[in-house]
Amino acid sequence: MAEQPRRRRHRGPGAPVEKAKDFKGTLKKLIEYLNQYHLGIIIVMIFTVGSTLFNIIGPKILGKATTEIYKGLVAKITGSGGIDFDRIGQIALILVGLYAISALFGYIQGYIMAGISQKVSYNLRKELSEKINRLPMNYYDKTTHGEVLSRITNDVDMLGTGLNQTLHQLIQSTATIIGVFVMMMSISPLMTLIALVTLPISAVLVMFVIKNSQKYFKAQQEYLGHVNGQIEEVFGGHNIVKLFNKEETILKEFEQKNDILYQSAWKSQFLSGLMHPLMTFVGNLGYVAVVIVGGYLSIRGTIEVGDIQSFIQYVRQFTQPVNQLAQVSNMLQSTMAAAERVFEFLDEGEEEQESFMHEVLEDPITGQERNVTIDDLDGSVEFWHVDFGYTRDKRIIHDFNAKVKPGQKIAIVGPTGAGKTTIVKLLMRFYDIDNGAIRLNDWDVQGFDRSELREAFGMVLQDTWLFKGTIMENIRYGRLDATDEEVIAAAEAAHAHHFIQTLEHGYQTELNEEATNISQGQKQLLTIARAILADNKILILDEATSSVDTRTETLIQEAMDNLMKGRTSFVIAHRLSTIKNSDVILVLKDGDIIEQGNHEELMKAHGFYHDLYNSQFEESA
Repeated sequence: MAEQPRRRRHRGPGAPVEKAKDFKGTLKKLIEYLNQYHLGIIIVMIFTVGSTLFNIIGPKILGKATTEIYKGLVAKITGSGGIDFDRIGQIALILVGLYAISALFGYIQGYIMAGISQKVSYNLRKELSEKINRLPMNYYDKTTHGEVLSRITNDVDMLGTGLNQTLHQLIQSTATIIGVFVMMMSISPLMTLIALVTLPISAVLVMFVIKNSQKYFKAQQEYLGHVNGQIEEVFGGHNIVKLFNKEETILKEFEQKNDILYQSAWKSQFLSGLMHPLMTFVGNLGYVAVVIVGGYLSIRGTIEVGDIQSFIQYVRQFTQPVNQLAQVSNMLQSTMAAAERVFEFLDEGEEEQESFMHEVLEDPITGQERNVTIDDLDGSVEFWHVDFGYTRDKRIIHDFNAKVKPGQKIAIVGPTGAGKTTIVKLLMRFYDIDNGAIRLNDWDVQGFDRSELREAFGMVLQDTWLFKGTIMENIRYGRLDATDEEVIAAAEAAHAHHFIQTLEHGYQTELNEEATNISQGQKQLLTIARAILADNKILILDEATSSVDTRTETLIQEAMDNLMKGRTSFVIAHRLSTIKNSDVILVLKDGDIIEQGNHEELMKAHGFYHDLYNSQFEESA
């Protein structure tokens, strides 16, 4: 089963955070990648700091308004004056202006930062999508589709979101801590010292909660994966569970895992839930101490009444960014982990798309040399002492030799694992051979660009591939400039026209993402029609008729025989009755050609092919 894309789960305080294996190296790569956005990031930093500073000045000015009101009330009580509303109005206007500028700066930085993070996500997805086409096939042999999909979706999304949040919060929190500390010191160093005493107490409590809750968060994540995995497997194989009467067993296993998940989940959530009330309790103790000391200093005339109010607001502002920095640290770790996976994918070794050894020939008219193109091919193929292995220590193909004349129909047969499909993969340069050469018209395939080389081949595989769209669009994928009449003609040649006409919307029938609204055999007919429309010089048919019934198979064989006239064709088949009329049959076993000839010659030889053919005949009988 392919690995599923990673699902992001809610992480509470104390939850284990995914970390990058090389934090510094990944951070350096990310900074280098973001260098193209350096101007925008500098503007974001300036406006974030500006927004924060204007916001920090506010409580100090608000405190002056409080002081004015207090002095006015005292003067009114003593009969020496009253409240100066003009002065308070001026202070209020200044305060509104400061907060308005702060909000404007915050809006500008948020707008620019959102644009940068989305551009980064857009460009990374674009680069990853382009990278997929440049990776060698052996990368996909060792990496699941789910892992590749996860990097393009979840990891890029996490990177973009994390970048947007961490950069802004990091700058804002740092500026807030420095700015608030300066303002607190300007009011009262003694009160500042008292306020700071509560920080280590809070830190000790937070570390205690994290230490005790983390093990439960780990267990919660682990068993959440177990529960999700079991549910996915049970629903995917529900018929098998029913068939073997395993409902009770499955239910007991689920209850055991679900119980462990429940125990770890409530403990982790309970402990992380203690964080806020504990922080609030310690913070309130700090406020009480600040108010008592502030009142004493005010009585002595060291500070004004409004300064106490300002200081309390600053204390609230001071503890908030400290908590934010802890969250930013976790977010930064997750962001670096996602960035590391993205950059690992982008740094994967690529196969060369363009050849540096182009074959050349002399133009008979101009007498000038030019690069060989697929238009110069007539379909002759030669395998010359070919050796290949998917890994260096395990060879699949051993000293493979074969010559194919233009227009011949070559059948490749043999037991499972003999190397049949590997041969055609080498022919199309999905993999490069270790030794020997593969030649088209005496020209080495490595002398062609990979994309150009593959234009010479038409391919119909056992596994059908259709995309979401109409039947007409799916067939036209073989040649995008084909007319409707040419598409219909290809469908007729593949014997797909009849069933298409029986559909309510005919060729305009919309296929869903999995093409489940048509049968497997009908899917194969459409892929064959697509190959017919492409009209390539060389055809490769890998078990092309394995998903259709006997009657449809006969019709397809007739269409294929007409299609393959004058065109070199490689046919891989397990049902030997379908390749009796091949010009040459190559019999493979353990990566070697052990027999070759036409059907009659191989049957007369009474060798491996004779035994293989008769065993199938006996099985079918």
